[in-house]
Amino acid sequence: MKPKIPFKASAMLTKSWQHFDVQIADRVMTLTLNRPDKLNAITFEAYADLRDLFRELPHADICDAVVITGSGRSFCSGGDVNEIIGELIKMDPRELLEFTRMTCEVIKNMRECPIPVIGAINGTAAGAGAVIAIACDFRIVTPATKFRFLFTNVGLSGGDMGTCYLLPKLVGLGRATEILMFGDPVAGEQAVAIGLANKCVAPEDLLTEAHAIATRITTGPILALQTTKILLTREADMSLQGALELEAVTQAHLMQTKDHSEFHRAFNAGEKPKWSGR
Repeated sequence: MKPKIPFKASAMLTKSWQHFDVQIADRVMTLTLNRPDKLNAITFEAYADLRDLFRELPHADICDAVVITGSGRSFCSGGDVNEIIGELIKMDPRELLEFTRMTCEVIKNMRECPIPVIGAINGTAAGAGAVIAIACDFRIVTPATKFRFLFTNVGLSGGDMGTCYLLPKLVGLGRATEILMFGDPVAGEQAVAIGLANKCVAPEDLLTEAHAIATRITTGPILALQTTKILLTREADMSLQGALELEAVTQAHLMQTKDHSEFHRAFNAGEKPKWSGR
């Protein structure tokens, strides 16, 4: 019998991650940023781990959904001021470019990973934390959640880690301009109202709601859901003609899958489909 991952290379997949907590249950990975004393500020090493985790996940076959959250009272306050900004000031242009490319790869790998990502955004999501949040496929917030895109407040461009690409697609160009230029906070209910978040719940219900979405994914037509994420990512840069052709080819392919046939069988039998992701 062929293994589930038939194209395994020589390089080993990572078994444990040092710079955040990872737990897997029922095909759901819960990734918790775990520096509560620093409001889960990101270090160089945490950036690198996030980059590599989302690059490896499509090949690992260990989960079908990811919930990402923060420990304590904050989701993520961005890059650690002293451990990162203090060091960046000492770097030469080549080193700085290597760093900024690494941070951008975190977002690229999140968006290109076909596994849906649900952000349970507790407390503050600032700077890089806010960008990680908008790179998720779903964002669940609480009234205490505050998104803050603070890059201009530290003398840098508001376009960092893909914000000028991602944010206008969520909230529109006008609101994105205001948010990225001034860095004013966007709180939970307002975030839902402008399309920055999907749902606002009580703090005690945050993880429950996020995992409910994850369960809908893991017990649903996984292949169809993952393909939908891929199309949403790819078609953002395509012409209508190119997007239509991609959707036509993709749909014709999915019409040949076991899941599509299973829907037809279950419909006629008056049963719920038994999805296999095949």
